[in-house]
Amino acid sequence: MFINNSMTRKVITIGPDADIFEAQRMMSEHNIRHLPVVEGDNKLIGIVTDRDLRSAMPLEFFKHQGDCQEVRDKIQEMRIRQIMTPDPTTITPHYTIQDALLLIQQLKVGALPVVDDEGRLTGIISVRDLLRAFINVLGIGEPGTLLCILAEERIGEMKRIVDAITEENISVGSILVARYWDENKRAVFPYLMTNNVVRIKKKLQELGFTLLNPMEWYLDQLPKNE
Repeated sequence: MFINNSMTRKVITIGPDADIFEAQRMMSEHNIRHLPVVEGDNKLIGIVTDRDLRSAMPLEFFKHQGDCQEVRDKIQEMRIRQIMTPDPTTITPHYTIQDALLLIQQLKVGALPVVDDEGRLTGIISVRDLLRAFINVLGIGEPGTLLCILAEERIGEMKRIVDAITEENISVGSILVARYWDENKRAVFPYLMTNNVVRIKKKLQELGFTLLNPMEWYLDQLPKNE
């Protein structure tokens, strides 16, 4: 899935000569944490975050809750170009949501501006946008149950799991496969479109599969058996 289908298109932006209070007001009004900085023909030149704003405001401002006019005047003299991150990392609409997720994780940022070949801003993709996209892809927006099945790493195991589920007339919203601490095994996560999973869990166990608690699963430690 390309980010072109998941990014926010109506981006709230700010100019480089705006003051900090204007950026603060815009973030609060639109409930956002990132403001791309543009000039000219919507050309992206930087990005400013709520963290940048907090860092730019001295402690005295918060102590006096903005009542100190001298401090307020000094802050108001500052311009966005002075605190923004210039030439931020960007992506194009042809990136996939997987590409965007990996890049956000590597850079440890909350959002990435999306630009065209001329460097003009066309959108922004945030962690919130990615979560919404993956919820849609995985089908977990509807009520259901997530299972975690420990399976051998061999041809035919996935088919056995899917066959067992479909034989019980249960629809599958999505299936994820994750690595396991034992390299000869994989953890399979089917999201079943039902809350009645007693029979299918028993059937899978009778077929020799081990069921794990998906709520206790994480990759750096062996999960506990149910």
